[in-house]
Amino acid sequence: MSERLTSRSRSVAGKVVLITGAASGMGKATAFLFADEGAHVAVTDLRQADVDAVVEQIHGVGGTAFGAALDVTDADAIVRVVDDIRRELGPIDIVVNNAGVVAGGQLEDPNFEDEWVKALDVLLTPHQRIVRACLDDLKASGEGRIINISSTEGITAQRNATPYTAAKHGVVGLTRSLAVNLGVHGITVNAICPGPILTGITEPIPEDMRDTFARRRTALRRYGDPEEVAHITLSLAMPAASYITGAIIPVDGGLTAKND
Repeated sequence: MSERLTSRSRSVAGKVVLITGAASGMGKATAFLFADEGAHVAVTDLRQADVDAVVEQIHGVGGTAFGAALDVTDADAIVRVVDDIRRELGPIDIVVNNAGVVAGGQLEDPNFEDEWVKALDVLLTPHQRIVRACLDDLKASGEGRIINISSTEGITAQRNATPYTAAKHGVVGLTRSLAVNLGVHGITVNAICPGPILTGITEPIPEDMRDTFARRRTALRRYGDPEEVAHITLSLAMPAASYITGAIIPVDGGLTAKND
């Protein structure tokens, strides 16, 4: 069958995508998936050695990638790395704000203030800085895409996670605000809210505790795989996803739907 019945492209081939926190977990799965689909992937994370390993794997299967160490709490470094990506891969079409950190505790804890600052510095403030650094490119693209990785903690709350929860709620608010402000440029901005996912952050939890939590809290009765989140990220980045913006999408195995 040579002719198509539809007109909107589902291909990200040739698009330049910047992914933060891309050396492990959901970020790494996202980098691999975009590379598999022909995108030019900018892999960023804290340690250059970890970044290089991901880039080498992408190159090993014939993909296109460039890696740079990036501490997302460093505003000057963000501008510098974005410029480097532009020189190596070209203008940035897609931004995936994925970098994460664990931050929690009770209000009475003596280090609560430190946890609060860490949460905002890693989980929220860098998102707007990265978008601003890439904004001219995203506008010029005509179909720029911004995908912010929040959490089910961005739409619900658990005990003893106030800094993390507040920051992730902030990501949801930022996403909606950016969607409203940038829609005039054809830029879509959406947030994904992963639930319990098997990543480096959850790996230290004993397997029996993870299993009990998943069976009790999720409709699918299991933890998710990072690639299952990455596929939703890819879907939002496609040219065909041109009328989805300001959306907050749980990828949580039914955790936020379940109430029994």
